[in-house]
Amino acid sequence: MSALTARLAKSHFGRLLQLRSVSSSVLSGANPVDYDSTNPITLFLVQLFIIIIFTQGLGFLFRYIKQPKVIAEVIGGIILGPTAMGHIPHFSTRIFPTQSLPYLNLVASIGLILFLFLVGLEVDLGVAKRNGRQSALISLAGMCLPFGLGAAVAVPVYHNFVDTAKSSFGHFLLFVGVAMSITAFPVLCRILTATKLLDTKVGVMVLSAGVGNDVVGWVLLALTLALVNSGTGVTAVYVLLCAVGWAIVLLWPIRKAYAWLVRRTGSIENGPTPAMMIITLLIVFISAFVTDIIGVHPIFGGFIAGLIIPHENGYAIHVTERLDDLVSLLLLPIYFVLSGLQTNLSLLDTGKIWGYVILLCVVAFVGKFVGCAGTAKLLRYSNRESAAIGMLMSCKGLVELIVLNVGLSAGIINQQLFSMFVVEAVVLTFVTTPATLWIYPEHVRTRGSADQPTVKASDEGKTASFSVVGRAAGGREFTHHLLVVLQKVEHLAAVMYLTHMLEPIAPQAPPPWNAANVALDAKHSQGESLGSSTSSPNQEVSALPQTDQSSPFLSGSVTIDALKIIELTGRTFSVMQSAEKDQLLLTDDALQLYRQFGRLKGIDVRPHITIVGDEHFPAAVEDHARDLSSELVVIPWTISSSGGMATLIDPTSPEREGMVPSSSTTTALEAVFGFDATAGSPMYTHFIRNVFTRSSVDVALIVDRGFGSSASFPLGSGQHIFLPFFGGADDRLALRLVVQLCCNPYVTATVVRLEHDAVDESTDEDGSTAEHELTLSDSIKVHQNALQTNQLTVGVKASEQTRVASETADNLAWSYYATQGQTERPPRASLDTSLARMSFWSTTSNRPLTDTLTYAENAITQQGGAQWRPLLVVTGRGRHGASINHSAELSKMLATRGLNPSVGAELRKTVGDPAAALMLNGGAPATASFLVLEAGQKR
Repeated sequence: MSALTARLAKSHFGRLLQLRSVSSSVLSGANPVDYDSTNPITLFLVQLFIIIIFTQGLGFLFRYIKQPKVIAEVIGGIILGPTAMGHIPHFSTRIFPTQSLPYLNLVASIGLILFLFLVGLEVDLGVAKRNGRQSALISLAGMCLPFGLGAAVAVPVYHNFVDTAKSSFGHFLLFVGVAMSITAFPVLCRILTATKLLDTKVGVMVLSAGVGNDVVGWVLLALTLALVNSGTGVTAVYVLLCAVGWAIVLLWPIRKAYAWLVRRTGSIENGPTPAMMIITLLIVFISAFVTDIIGVHPIFGGFIAGLIIPHENGYAIHVTERLDDLVSLLLLPIYFVLSGLQTNLSLLDTGKIWGYVILLCVVAFVGKFVGCAGTAKLLRYSNRESAAIGMLMSCKGLVELIVLNVGLSAGIINQQLFSMFVVEAVVLTFVTTPATLWIYPEHVRTRGSADQPTVKASDEGKTASFSVVGRAAGGREFTHHLLVVLQKVEHLAAVMYLTHMLEPIAPQAPPPWNAANVALDAKHSQGESLGSSTSSPNQEVSALPQTDQSSPFLSGSVTIDALKIIELTGRTFSVMQSAEKDQLLLTDDALQLYRQFGRLKGIDVRPHITIVGDEHFPAAVEDHARDLSSELVVIPWTISSSGGMATLIDPTSPEREGMVPSSSTTTALEAVFGFDATAGSPMYTHFIRNVFTRSSVDVALIVDRGFGSSASFPLGSGQHIFLPFFGGADDRLALRLVVQLCCNPYVTATVVRLEHDAVDESTDEDGSTAEHELTLSDSIKVHQNALQTNQLTVGVKASEQTRVASETADNLAWSYYATQGQTERPPRASLDTSLARMSFWSTTSNRPLTDTLTYAENAITQQGGAQWRPLLVVTGRGRHGASINHSAELSKMLATRGLNPSVGAELRKTVGDPAAALMLNGGAPATASFLVLEAGQKR
């Protein structure tokens, strides 16, 4: 009997396999897009491929006109539906046959439940609480007025387009009121982030009002569905009570238990564990199941489940990261394409219908705009701010589309009305971004959370006290306010390295009290015998060293703003990061570690976070430097000193014609960029060059070659600095900063001024002709052409008047610092002590870069042995009014070493010619760390 059963099972299984293989095999001549109920996965994969390619392609195009991704998905669905491609013969019957739609609908429903869960995650009730009264008034006005106007317009629409036998007027009126009054909170968050309005006064208020509007809108829709799905009024009450009861169970005991589990498993500190993600998904789908069987809709279960997730320590953001891509890139586009398949704009074929479409658009916009903008004006917002609030709150987006689909499936509206409302939602969402940017441009915006420091009277006096000497020194003598761009933990070593050298000297303080003296005084007061309570010499204490009270290097004189830039990707968790920046400031490891390091060093470090698109990174740095009144922007660039190949280098590129081949398999350029792809990435170098180009304040680039990389370096407490001074605003800035760093008693410096000596270089010292140089002429031209064609050109040819003024300023600054005792300076012991730790030397040369290499090598070999850290080379970038043009000499040096011209141009454009010469020509100077400075454009 068992053998017979096995044979029958084997026979059935074999027939099934044979059926599946024949139905899905193109080798047998079958069409893979033919629907086969025994093997639906083949057609489903074809549909999925078309949906993803079509929606993502449109989304990429719509991004350039600053439209949210949902617009592309909805329009893509409409194009794939009967409106456009449905007119292609057999397209709909082959690609989207009616029999296959249940499978798409099942997957889309799962995606919709998860999406509403993510929407609930985005809703942070704490945001609404912080702006309680005003946000509640704007949200209430933005619901009541459009609901009333929607109810009014529902009367003629119902009698002209609805089958009164299938849908009651009460249900339809309630549905239209909800559709008119709801705001697309997820799309609104993305618009606020993309337009950089999230941290403005308008953005904060709109976000707070949108939270209340979103929650109330979903409650009203749940009430509508409860009325529609119930047979009698009593049943509707039971449905509504069950929905409220389940919401209370979720929001109270289950929320408490979930929060306990999150803390118990350590997920609050380290992100959700796999067990917590399983529990989270189970809660979501159980909640969706409960709300479905009680007669509301499964999407409400997903939304309520999202409200119970704690936002503490960024936990909600971490949960969103786990699900966001799957939902937004795969599942949700299927839902919107299904909406597009049910949208048939060819049904809107009369002037009367389009008149009602325009009426719906006007009513929906006027109700939201007038209600929200009018309330904002009554709350004393400006005209532009009020109009921007009204414009943003009128955004419909995907939330109204979800409402429309629910209404269509419930039989409240038909396909024609569905298409009319889809047009209204798309139009209002499409105009939101451009209209908001026109009403509320950047120059009139007010930041909602002003963390900008005010200039205190003491700071003004401090700056004014150095104005006279600043002119003699060539500019601002001491830098007090720094902005450090801290992108990742790997950059900490470089910025800590600079912060350590800026550590203030301990101020004058009274000697510490002697406990023995206190004991003696107590015994005297009590009339006791002194006994043997005298202190021995080993117990005596000494006063702290005395310091100059006029020194600008005292504790608290240097303030550092640490800025972390996070890329805005358009994903849900990225938008949530924008809305929860305050919590990110408290949980970001790099910022908090640097802040504590600053406190240990006696320096005030204030963390900041900005979340913008990658194309706006340089502008974000410029905006923060201006808003924070920073004097110097510091950008770290950690590069391994162990050598290797990076993505910026092309090791397989053939030698250019005329290039002298390199004698080493690892070039000096490869040793600079190392193995780390992010260190030598063209994206990061492009970001650095853009900051140099755009910044109106001084910029410093730390090219860290030892402290932040994996390379080992000798332990030591002393730091020696080498500064080649060629002249120009950048070099004068470098000189002043080196003087400030030498206020630290553990820092010394060697400054060499090299002035160009116009001597004929056509003959070498041994009397030979320049035949070897002529053989390199083609290579030199290649390097110079690469430099000129590269983006963001370094060096602007100055006029004769500017050059003379710059040389005069160079001579004044050199005389002020280098000629000790010969120049009248205000008496300040701190400056004299700093200059006493510096060595100055001036010389002339017809090969200044070549001689700079020699001086740098000598500085390394003679800097003092194992007690000194690796050499720090400080140079100017050579952009503003440089006295010497190094282009020809450096091109010759690079051609001689056989380096790639295009990559050499990349580095020269980033760090300037002096630093590039030291980095690329090998030897000991190439292993040093570099501090490259450029003076701001506004001097």
